[in-house]
Amino acid sequence: MTGSGFGSAAMAPADAVPSGGSGPFSAFEWMLAGRYLRARRKEGFISVIAGFSFLGIMLGVATLIIVMAVMNGFRKDLFEKIMGLNGHIIVQRVGEPFTDYAEVAKKVAAIPGVESAIPLIEGQVMVSSNSQALGGLVRGISERDLKSLNLVSHNVRFGTLDGFDGQTGIALGSRLANSLRVGLGDTITLVSPRGAATPFGNAPRSKPYQISAIFELGMSEYDRMMIFMPLAEAQKYFAKNGEVDVVEVVVDDPERVDHYGQAIRAAEGPVLNISDWRQRNETFFNVLTVERNVMFIILSLIVLVAALNIISGLMMLVKDKGRDIAILRTMGASKGAVMRVFLITGASIGIVGTIAGLILGVVFCWNIESIKNLVAWITGATVFDPNVYYLTKLPADIDVHETAGIVLMAMALSVLATLYPSWKASKLDPVEALRYE
Repeated sequence: MTGSGFGSAAMAPADAVPSGGSGPFSAFEWMLAGRYLRARRKEGFISVIAGFSFLGIMLGVATLIIVMAVMNGFRKDLFEKIMGLNGHIIVQRVGEPFTDYAEVAKKVAAIPGVESAIPLIEGQVMVSSNSQALGGLVRGISERDLKSLNLVSHNVRFGTLDGFDGQTGIALGSRLANSLRVGLGDTITLVSPRGAATPFGNAPRSKPYQISAIFELGMSEYDRMMIFMPLAEAQKYFAKNGEVDVVEVVVDDPERVDHYGQAIRAAEGPVLNISDWRQRNETFFNVLTVERNVMFIILSLIVLVAALNIISGLMMLVKDKGRDIAILRTMGASKGAVMRVFLITGASIGIVGTIAGLILGVVFCWNIESIKNLVAWITGATVFDPNVYYLTKLPADIDVHETAGIVLMAMALSVLATLYPSWKASKLDPVEALRYE
């Protein structure tokens, strides 16, 4: 908005003042408000206040949109990656070996709304190569179920998952492979503390495996520790004797896990222990929700401060234009007309600033990854460390309803900020204003 300031132009001629029969927000009122928005040199200070009000509204709205989009994107990407690798519902046997997992998985998969039921074996191991030894998490899974996990099957960087069941090869994350300094076809050794029982206690189990695939999920925690092993081989390695640890269930609507949990209990009975993703990640997602709400409140104060600047600028304009207001009143302008002139003047700052902030925020979100890379290149620092934030890319997901709420809030604050100064202008007594002129 060029020259956005509370300025003054020459007084409107007498024949420009509307008669008492003209309606509200007439062309005359808009014309006069437009003149007040075009700054003159002698009212430069008022213009500066208006300019800062405009910039404050614009930057406040843009910052609020950007931060909320990043928070939404962060939660969405984490949810997709966590749920893309872990089931929405976990089914376990209580007090007995889970040997009938194939039958249970078949019954659960037949429930309407269930997309898949995946038998799994999980175990902590130490992974060693010729140059390094690290901790890892082994998941025993069949080839068909592994390929059904799009997060894994669509992100294989080296090797292939074809023939996964018929071999003893394993698939591991790219960060783990880099840390171990190994590549496709190399051999690593897995060491599990849950080995064979001896008179002296459990002996660790150690076995070499060849790397048949390397994947990159985009979540540093998984890429740094996750290892997939054929289910039959995992049963041998962990001495499971034809059983599994859990059956992970993927449903079409993760928000309705309670409904699906009841359906699974009805189909299988109380011998199964059922938990869902909300119970397993409750603390984590609650922290994200609280942080998001607090950030919204804090950043909304920026918009509020900018709206308060509109009040101060309008109050100064009303004081400076006391003589002009008095002349308008004596020429037939009503109190309502005067109030609307100043309301249009102040609200224009906030509304145009809000629209500019919306455009700036949306454009920033659309190009956030390029901007992040540019800032990192200029500063030479890591702007978004995946080791801290789990994700390898800075996400931004603009929620239309939330963004519309931010825009409406900013516009409402801008209009409310003009009410008191406009009301003060309409209450100005022409006699008092002209007495010392």
